[in-house]
Amino acid sequence: MFVWMNSKSYFPTRFYNEKLTNFSLSKFNKELTKECFKIRDYDKVGRTWSKKNYVGGYTSYASMPQLQQFSSTFLDLEKKITTHVKRFTTELEFDLKGKSIGMTDCWLNMMPAHTAHGLHLHPNSFISGTYYVSTPKASAAIKFEDPRLDRFMCAPPRKANCKKENKPFVSIPVEQGMLVLFESWLRHEVPASTNEDERISVSFNYSWW
Repeated sequence: MFVWMNSKSYFPTRFYNEKLTNFSLSKFNKELTKECFKIRDYDKVGRTWSKKNYVGGYTSYASMPQLQQFSSTFLDLEKKITTHVKRFTTELEFDLKGKSIGMTDCWLNMMPAHTAHGLHLHPNSFISGTYYVSTPKASAAIKFEDPRLDRFMCAPPRKANCKKENKPFVSIPVEQGMLVLFESWLRHEVPASTNEDERISVSFNYSWW
């Protein structure tokens, strides 16, 4: 068997995928779900914006993008998420000595069947992520794009069964109670689901100063 002795990996793209807490999330998610529906009912501006820009679904991104300052339930969520963000920044070996980090944006996404969110990134932040409040069966995964894709030029296609780290796109399955973190420059999207029940998630950004 031939072994590649001189092959090394540099410039890795890291993801963080973990349960929000080790304790039962059932009660917390019920409270958060109830709060999500209340916010949508209250947020007339957001519903109007979503009709044009988030077709079929609802997001508070353009109307109420700092829910951690609006709701005690979301403030509690922020505290839980921050613990994980600190772990992720340690793994990424960021030098944050003498610096602070904090959640700057936090918004709600509700996606029924056939609602999609195209490729995008999160400017003006360094860590972004999503917490999954409700994920009905067959909920769409979050899909990430290889950040070098526009530089591949004359590269041949990858084998169908190539390793995950060599694929041009990677999808991370979503599950209620799961948290996904990534660096904000990484482009990602959410394809449409076929399930009629709503996929509910909370997205957020962190900055440092």
